[in-house]
Amino acid sequence: MIAPIAVALTVGLLGWAYQSLKPPPPKICGSADGPPVTSPRIKLGDGRHLAYREAGVPSEEAKYKIVVIHGFDSSKDLNLNAPQELIEELRIYFLFFDRAGYGDSDPNPSRSVKSEAYDVQELADKLDIGSKFYVIGISMGAYPVYSCLKYIPQRLAGASLVVPFVNYWWPCLPANLSNEAFSMLLTQDQWSFRVAHYTPWLFYWWMSQKWFPSLSTMAGNTAIFSPSDLEILKKWSEAPSVGQEKIRQQGVYESLFRDIMVSYGKWEFDPTDLVNPFPNNEGSVHIWQGYEDKIIPFQVNRYLSEKLPWIRYHEVPDAGHFLMFESKNCEAVLRELLET
Repeated sequence: MIAPIAVALTVGLLGWAYQSLKPPPPKICGSADGPPVTSPRIKLGDGRHLAYREAGVPSEEAKYKIVVIHGFDSSKDLNLNAPQELIEELRIYFLFFDRAGYGDSDPNPSRSVKSEAYDVQELADKLDIGSKFYVIGISMGAYPVYSCLKYIPQRLAGASLVVPFVNYWWPCLPANLSNEAFSMLLTQDQWSFRVAHYTPWLFYWWMSQKWFPSLSTMAGNTAIFSPSDLEILKKWSEAPSVGQEKIRQQGVYESLFRDIMVSYGKWEFDPTDLVNPFPNNEGSVHIWQGYEDKIIPFQVNRYLSEKLPWIRYHEVPDAGHFLMFESKNCEAVLRELLET
């Protein structure tokens, strides 16, 4: 009797483990059991769809065309808070889009750092915004900007990385710097990023289990925000932005979790491997960092800008992680990118 019971327990345990590790299938927009498609979309060469939103002046009237890349747990419906007078003065056209798996954009099971750049390029081509365009990446939306600088630099007129994501396992970072910056994070975030980097196949389980605290931002832990961030969060709670309910509608695994696994995984290049795409000063690249940012330690982005002197580094003393969502800072980011 002991052997059959042991076999049954083993099989049961393996079955439980398999179900715990296996993420549920995404609910694809437009499918029988998925949410409806409510946004304009383009079809990519691999059959996937990307949802987009246009803002600012019409594309055909614009002097400057900017692709804005949203961050973690965000979407094309983010409120950039750019002054209308500035948009009309400089004649700016904005193209926002849902990254793979977010909002109304199809998931990409083969998603990688590299694929992010080619999604941007194909979107720009499908909407015919021109041979060159600007890119702005916010927070985790900055790793696609690094990808654009690596894989499609010939398409860029300029780029801004705002409070940009950092991968603590980039080989270019000195061990003492990466360790110091990593130790500034909440312990639960340190463990979440370790799991994403070393054992991505365990990440769904880690984010779903209830024994240990996982990612602080998804748990609503406000300790990760600066005073200025908390003020902005308060304003957002009083007037929620349109489209918030659609961000995770296809499932958290293909949107949020895969985003973390790709960004904290092993990259094909280091940021310090990048070559200046504007050797004749025909464009510019910028990093904007809030000194009070508790999510992205300023020390790492300050170091990267020193190693890449062609990147113009801007450190805002009283700003936190939501730097871009204050009107004065948003205007400064746009003017520096477009007018210098």
